[in-house]
Amino acid sequence: MARDAERLARARQGPIVGGLPDAPGILTALRLTPNLGIHLRGLADELLVNDFPGATISRAEREMLATGVSAGNDCFFCMDSHAAHAAAVLEREGDLGSLRLVEGITRGSLEDVGDKMRALLHIAEIVRRQALDLTEADVAAAHAAGASDADVQLAVLIAAAFSMYNRMVDGFRAGTPPSVEVYRERAAVIAEQGYSVPSAPEASVRG
Repeated sequence: MARDAERLARARQGPIVGGLPDAPGILTALRLTPNLGIHLRGLADELLVNDFPGATISRAEREMLATGVSAGNDCFFCMDSHAAHAAAVLEREGDLGSLRLVEGITRGSLEDVGDKMRALLHIAEIVRRQALDLTEADVAAAHAAGASDADVQLAVLIAAAFSMYNRMVDGFRAGTPPSVEVYRERAAVIAEQGYSVPSAPEASVRG
């Protein structure tokens, strides 16, 4: 319940930077200029959707890494939206048994998370917090758990990129909904189309 109270408190905060688009969360940054939107969407697709040579982790697991980083940064918009995206991908793939893992990651729990994802979430957490604290031993542990070099690369890239997205959202104090339910419609679209195709449900992702 403490997390719910924190989410509600964040939802009550309004933008503190002038001249922003009237849009929630990361959409505030995406709509500042057309090219910025194109590049930020494209980066999300490269890291979370598109084929990444040598990677063995699934699209849903990549969304879980984004969720974990955002949870660690207390960015509720990114945490809740990417948790919804992960859930939508899992539902689309018929993997309903893994939905509980997503909810756990939003709470900082790795219960029932497999060894490979646990190691990659650990790497992402270190990079999120202090990148130079990442050690060869951390990487070796991920390899021992079954992660490929590309999986480790993705963990580092997602941790770095989503820390950036998180800081865009919270640096602006961009609008953040008080409920996770508002993300579901847009999540279904992203599960099917990815991030680079804007669509009408974006407008409903607001408090």
